[in-house]
Amino acid sequence: MNPKGFLFDFDGVIVDSFESHYSAWTSAFKELFGKEIATFPKSCAGKSPMIISEYFCSVIGKKQHTEELFFLKDKHLDVHFTLPKLLPGVHEFTQFLAKENIPYGIASNATKQFLKNSVHHLKLNFTTVFGVEDYEKPKPSPEAYITLAKALGFHTNNFKDIWVFEDSLTGTEAAKLAGMIPIGILTQYSKEELTKAGSVLVFPTLLEAYEYLIN
Repeated sequence: MNPKGFLFDFDGVIVDSFESHYSAWTSAFKELFGKEIATFPKSCAGKSPMIISEYFCSVIGKKQHTEELFFLKDKHLDVHFTLPKLLPGVHEFTQFLAKENIPYGIASNATKQFLKNSVHHLKLNFTTVFGVEDYEKPKPSPEAYITLAKALGFHTNNFKDIWVFEDSLTGTEAAKLAGMIPIGILTQYSKEELTKAGSVLVFPTLLEAYEYLIN
């Protein structure tokens, strides 16, 4: 376990963004259908916004409006931007990686504009950031993490030495399929659930992961 690089999911790992996303889904759904939206299901955690949109539309039998809701939610997310809450340990971790010249970046199923807005307003030290528009197949496909790793200068034979921080089963599967080492963060699922999905180590937040590394 000698990591050469660190890849991070965003929602649930770097930030608590549930209110940011759900408020945008709620207002977009209300504008499009004139109805209240369903409760967000845990099973959708970490999945692409298009799949989440399909779920919300299917609840009211309007699956044909999936793309329309997806784009409207993205618009609401930008226009009515709600700053997500920074989770513990992010600044400490990135400062350490920058000091040690260890490559790192973000690969998320969130949209690129939301990631850019969040990184800017929270003053996060991330220069390499990929969103859902950057891949043909979002997580649980391994494409997101493979794309990020290659952008950071890694070759396929290095993937086994890359740690991937994920809070969802969807993202954990993507990291496994990429041939990398999934590390679980306990914001969505239990230690048992993440371990069963393939997480090699599990931490409450990035702060505990950072302390583990430096010690």
